[in-house]
Amino acid sequence: MDGKHPHVVVVGAGFGGLAVVHGLRHGHVDITLVDRQNHHLFQPLLYQVATAALSPADIAAPIRAIVNRNPRIRVLLDEVTGVAAAEKRVLLASGATLDFDILVLATGARHSYFGADHWSAHAPGVKTIDDATRVRRSILLAMERAETSRQRDLSRRDDLLTFVIIGGGPTGVEMAGAIAELTRRTVAMDFRFIAPSSVRILLIEAGPRILPSFPESLSAAAKRALETLGVVVRLGEMVTDIDEAGVMVGDERIETATVIWAAGVQASAAGHWLAAPTDHAGRVVVEPDLTAPGHPDIFVIGDTAAVMDADGRPVPGVAPAAKQQGQYVARVLAARLAGRAPPPPFRYRNQGLLATIGRQHAVIDFGWVRLRGLLAWLLWSTAHIYFLVGFRNRLVVAANWLWSYFTYDRGARLITGLVADEDASDHHRSSLGPASAPIAQGTSMPSEYQIATKGAPTSGQ
Repeated sequence: MDGKHPHVVVVGAGFGGLAVVHGLRHGHVDITLVDRQNHHLFQPLLYQVATAALSPADIAAPIRAIVNRNPRIRVLLDEVTGVAAAEKRVLLASGATLDFDILVLATGARHSYFGADHWSAHAPGVKTIDDATRVRRSILLAMERAETSRQRDLSRRDDLLTFVIIGGGPTGVEMAGAIAELTRRTVAMDFRFIAPSSVRILLIEAGPRILPSFPESLSAAAKRALETLGVVVRLGEMVTDIDEAGVMVGDERIETATVIWAAGVQASAAGHWLAAPTDHAGRVVVEPDLTAPGHPDIFVIGDTAAVMDADGRPVPGVAPAAKQQGQYVARVLAARLAGRAPPPPFRYRNQGLLATIGRQHAVIDFGWVRLRGLLAWLLWSTAHIYFLVGFRNRLVVAANWLWSYFTYDRGARLITGLVADEDASDHHRSSLGPASAPIAQGTSMPSEYQIATKGAPTSGQ
């Protein structure tokens, strides 16, 4: 970088941010790409990491490896803490600052607990690799603890084998189906003292149906498919409290050691940084060209932006939408640099809504056609492999899915992380004699392994 070209700062290496960078690859610009992680993550398949179908490396790729062919791109591992819009400066957590000519905020979204943020300690969602491995650890550890419970600890065993998913959007539906297949198949094949019939999976949705963004016929088909897998779908019910040992659904107490949150999202702090108008989820209400109001050199895209489609409905927070917005911003900037007229306002092209339920069933709404069952599942699989970054990832995921389809084997069933330290101390205690008895008797799991519950007054993701 020589400082002779406009400096474009892109914050976030998700689908939208990378689409901007890719679209400007032939432009005479210097680009700084900032992300607090060193990898691009394919979030739609995170739930498969959480349910041991895939490993983290299968759905992630190093950012530097993705963009290393362009010498005008600089990658920074840092976190943005604010934007001084008037000075055209980005503030970083490291204490450094970045001056920009053009800024693109593609900072994504985080979990929303609808004002009950203390629930997050007990009910993690799945937005990052760390989230997914934490959920995987909780699911697998619950089954291991249930296996070691003695006959007199049946109530504790039942709590360990109860899995609660809050939110009936695509994330919750896909998670529920994957947990059903993981737990029941794994219990049947690998465990000796617990039976598949002992596993209880609850999907709780506050609205009148799951997959509310899909047509009602597909929502009903998805519900039937989940129930075929043994998932209990509870509609029109809200979680009112969550703690380390269970959830309250209305006035009913459900004891459980594992709860996954899929009930809502909140945009990043970009609206606060820019003092811009936002919607109920904190997304910046952008102009038709995706710029922030009053800031023609600052673009906001992806889950950070509130964008309306041609029919006046919000553009969904899905990967194709973020990619389209990133590609559009690249075209706008290319036109500016060339002195050409800008392209017409952004228009979202709906490429369909997809959700999978288990290993053989999915629902797809293309608008002009609606599909369900095995054919929909094959299309869902093909689409997700196509959107993965990198040939290796596509090949590995396809091979893993084929292997799992024919063998029912999930090769990523590894309990990693904090549990390693506890197991070491458990082993040490067992060598001392009776002190290990509480574990054999099925004592409560440590709080760091308990994934509490999600209680949400709104529909899921």
